[in-house]
Amino acid sequence: EPVLRDVDLRLAPGETLGLVGRTGSGKTTIARMVLRLYDPTEGVVRLGGVDLRDTDVASLHRRVCIVTQDVQLFAASVRDNLTIFRGGVPDERLREVLAQVGLGTWLDSLPDGLDTVLGAQGSGVSAGEAQLLAFARAFLTDPGLVVLDEASSRLDPATELQIEAAIDQLLTGRTGILIAHRLSSLSRVDQIAVIDDGRVVEYGRREELAADQDSRFSRLLSAAGVSR
Repeated sequence: EPVLRDVDLRLAPGETLGLVGRTGSGKTTIARMVLRLYDPTEGVVRLGGVDLRDTDVASLHRRVCIVTQDVQLFAASVRDNLTIFRGGVPDERLREVLAQVGLGTWLDSLPDGLDTVLGAQGSGVSAGEAQLLAFARAFLTDPGLVVLDEASSRLDPATELQIEAAIDQLLTGRTGILIAHRLSSLSRVDQIAVIDDGRVVEYGRREELAADQDSRFSRLLSAAGVSR
């Protein structure tokens, strides 16, 4: 049984796409195909015009980055948690990206700076700090395509503002796919695709769909009480 059917989405460089739909509708599956965690049994997924099945996975993962709401941290130093144990990244660059996402003061407060060892599963690090560390990893990767899977949910309002600022910076000059459970997080996207039962049931420019009172997206905004 196909999981996705009749999916035809196109993003120009620098554009952003918001994926909307109920849990289990297929949003995350689409994102995983962009990361080549799945290959299509029919059709093709292309990045820069190239079939992903013809690309090297390691090379792909240097060009595409995903940030989710579930952040994996290791019982290791802040440096190793940022670089995922890859050497060769100057400490100055690590401090720069931490400051960029709003963790400069946090780093200064650590007893051993970048050498401070985090607890298992990130114990001693708040949910907001862990999420911002995930964004710092993304900045280090410097990807061309960013996939955000509701990366600002489950946080307090002050931390969420920091996350939103980090998202704005990360998406600047990059192509982005945002999977949204809260419609308020889609105010920045260029396009919207409404997914239902593995199909794209509505697709278009965000401002046009929001202005069309008969569109599914417009009705969703009204039901959620979100400003257009």
